[in-house]
Amino acid sequence: MSPTVVTATLRLTVAQALVRYLAALRTEAGEASAPLFGGVFAIFGHGNVAGMGEALHRHRKELPTYRAHNEQAMAHAAIAYAKAHFRRRMMACTTSIGPGATNLLTAAALAHVNRLPVLFLPGDVFTSRAPDPVLQQVEDFHDGGVSANDAFKPLSRYFDRIVHPAQLMTALPRAIHVLTDPALCGPVTLALPQDVQTMAHDFPEDFFSPPEVTFRALPPAGADVERAAGVLRAAKRPLIIAGGGVLYGLATDALRAFAEAHGVPVAETQGGKGSLPWDHPLQQGAIGVTGSSAASALAREADVVLAVGTRLQDFTTGSHSMSTQARLVNLNINAFDAIKWRGVDLVADARLGLEALSHMLRGWQSAQDWRDKTKAAASDWRSVVHRITSVRDAELPYEGEVIGAVQRSSPDSASRDIVVCAAGTLPAELHKLWRTSVPGGYHVEYGYSCMGYEIAGGLGVKMASPEREVIVIVGDGSYLMLNSEIATSLMLGKKLIVVVLDNRGYGCINRLQQACGGEPFNNLFDDCVQGADGAPRIDFAAHAASLGALAENVKTIGELEAAMMRARAAERTYVICIDTDPDRTTAEGGWWWEVAVPEVSDREQVRAARKAYEKAKREQKP
Repeated sequence: MSPTVVTATLRLTVAQALVRYLAALRTEAGEASAPLFGGVFAIFGHGNVAGMGEALHRHRKELPTYRAHNEQAMAHAAIAYAKAHFRRRMMACTTSIGPGATNLLTAAALAHVNRLPVLFLPGDVFTSRAPDPVLQQVEDFHDGGVSANDAFKPLSRYFDRIVHPAQLMTALPRAIHVLTDPALCGPVTLALPQDVQTMAHDFPEDFFSPPEVTFRALPPAGADVERAAGVLRAAKRPLIIAGGGVLYGLATDALRAFAEAHGVPVAETQGGKGSLPWDHPLQQGAIGVTGSSAASALAREADVVLAVGTRLQDFTTGSHSMSTQARLVNLNINAFDAIKWRGVDLVADARLGLEALSHMLRGWQSAQDWRDKTKAAASDWRSVVHRITSVRDAELPYEGEVIGAVQRSSPDSASRDIVVCAAGTLPAELHKLWRTSVPGGYHVEYGYSCMGYEIAGGLGVKMASPEREVIVIVGDGSYLMLNSEIATSLMLGKKLIVVVLDNRGYGCINRLQQACGGEPFNNLFDDCVQGADGAPRIDFAAHAASLGALAENVKTIGELEAAMMRARAAERTYVICIDTDPDRTTAEGGWWWEVAVPEVSDREQVRAARKAYEKAKREQKP
């Protein structure tokens, strides 16, 4: 008769067990280890204050809890924290069952599109149904099992609703696997019914001693490397497009070594900017709709494009009108991305894939005239950037001149500063003009292009990199959408520099509206329906000061530079506002982007825009 094995157990509530498990998780961090979760953002309500609130308080030293002012914003901060850590550390967010939960949905979509890890722990309705309908409950007339949290299902890489305590022992390891897998990575939602949160269960003690999380790199298959290398070896005019996977795969050194060894120029997506230092001789700058003149010219001539770690978004491919003459080799950790657009797929970690390709291509280089041309193009583009960002005397400055002033305010800005942005005109200008020498110095969310990410995202970046200067550059439209985490930054002692560009409306979409033949309408304040008192004149500095920040308004580029020096010397969040031109943009660079124009209209401008649209569509790759 075999001896009876006695397993030690701990009697805990579901919430206590969940928090204890998260607090126990550790991961590799250089030569040491660090908690996998940097903390939990929480806004308490009746769906989580009793269960999760008590558990978080119990483990507040090992797993800090941070209070925010808006659920969407706190999720943005958590996502930015993970992005700043190149997806190797992350945070969780807990909310009540109703608007608190649904306020997370925009952030869930953002994390899903950008392939970034965040753990959502929204409260849910009672499984017992005893108090139905509970306050904030969304009732479905056809399915009694539906709650507001079902809206997370299409926005999560993994979703589960914990309806029994033992279920946690299956759901939690699965959740962590998805959050830390380089191909599956994205948001995870564990919906927590408020009665289940408080239920007790005898959990195995060893459940709370999980192994250290290891981030494994997927090596390429030898046959796939040979196939991809064969395409590259036949190339004379190759071009690398570096995406976010280069940064997340810690592959910047491998990229640089590959480019130098084989004489291949590099252009960067929004997600991949910072993969190669801005002044490297092979660095062509930004690619695509918001790209540099150098990258655009080379994209027209390249015979092979090696896309590394990019999901080939339309802004990268010019709505599939760019590099239509080139063969595509697509190196990506995610097969879903690697097989796009009939390219030669190479499913692998970016670093291991580049190293394997380089080994297979020993002795091969691009044509000498191509190497000469690409280095000259890179140098010319750096001269363009210097010219644009050196302007100091504009009567009404635009984004490019503001970017120049921000970077001139520190001699080591390219290696020390982290710029944070998300939507409007600024991502285009920053993609072209911001200079960074280090991975992570450029933090722009442009997969979902979410207005309101900027200040909250800046907070998350600062929490991840407290030793760096974090500069949020934001338009007035985004500022008005979501600014409350200025107060959170002050409460947490996480200093930000926020530069607000006030063009009195939605300048970017106003220009797009007119480019499509429309009249200026409902974007700039002057073109909106107004009451008797007219449009508001908003003092953003006064508003920021009311939240506790140091703040000032400036009028000129010179005044902005001086204010930036004061902001850098300050010990708490500092907000600077400057009026900018809603019409001017950087003329150099760029590419066509498909925005459908009405097929019929009584306006001649729309009909002309439609003709141009149809002509451009003929350049798209089918």
